[in-house]
Amino acid sequence: MNHDNIEPLIIGNKSFSSRLMLGTGKYRTLQEAKNSIKNSECEIITFAVRRAQNMNISKQFNLLNILDWQKLWLLPNTAGCKTAEEAIRIASLGRQIAQEIGQIDNQFIKLEVIPDPTYLLPDPIATLKAAEYLCQQGFTVLPYMNADPILAKQLESVGCAAVMPLGSPIGTGQGLQTLSNIKIIIENAQIPVIIDAGIGTSSDAVQAMELGASAILVNTCIARAKSSSLMATSLKLAVNSGRLAYLAGRVDKKQKAQPSSPETGISMISL
Repeated sequence: MNHDNIEPLIIGNKSFSSRLMLGTGKYRTLQEAKNSIKNSECEIITFAVRRAQNMNISKQFNLLNILDWQKLWLLPNTAGCKTAEEAIRIASLGRQIAQEIGQIDNQFIKLEVIPDPTYLLPDPIATLKAAEYLCQQGFTVLPYMNADPILAKQLESVGCAAVMPLGSPIGTGQGLQTLSNIKIIIENAQIPVIIDAGIGTSSDAVQAMELGASAILVNTCIARAKSSSLMATSLKLAVNSGRLAYLAGRVDKKQKAQPSSPETGISMISL
């Protein structure tokens, strides 16, 4: 994959070329999901383990079966779990699914503990509790969290491989409504900061990456676009563009205009 020579993303002991991650829910068809994943050139795919439990055996692994797991990395998630104990149990099932598709060394888990049915906001206390236990059990834990700088440092201190603060509530497409806190989280973090939830379009992704976010995880933004495959391409370019802009370093903002062609030190040609 060509990602314009952007340095790799390191999570735990794994290295990834792409800084765009995709969810697998809400697509209208399996083919749309497959096309979007291909166009995005992402390498990490997240999959709701608990949702699979409620599907019959002939359907639950359809998408898993049509993807190339030599090129993609599965990030099982505990979406739908309301308690720390439930999330811990589902995490173990997620590890089993990763092994069944051949990723024997895959210990990744996207930790979600969400008891709130209206706004789908994560439980910070239960998230920290589950994260600490799973880290002790050897999981590579990526917790979904409110944009709380103190919680982010606590999750880092118990061994999480990354933190995933929300930009705005899941599926709303409101963009970065937690901008000031995300800035603080990025400034203080010694692990990757992955913006998860709320991204509505490519400009939101650019803004997050220009702040210094390590990566973006999107689902609804692509799956519910009028053309999911085109939006996937757009997000790929946006994430790369935003990362390059962050690395380049933007010009300082000034109150007064500054001439781009200074008058001193230039020999004028006589006509």
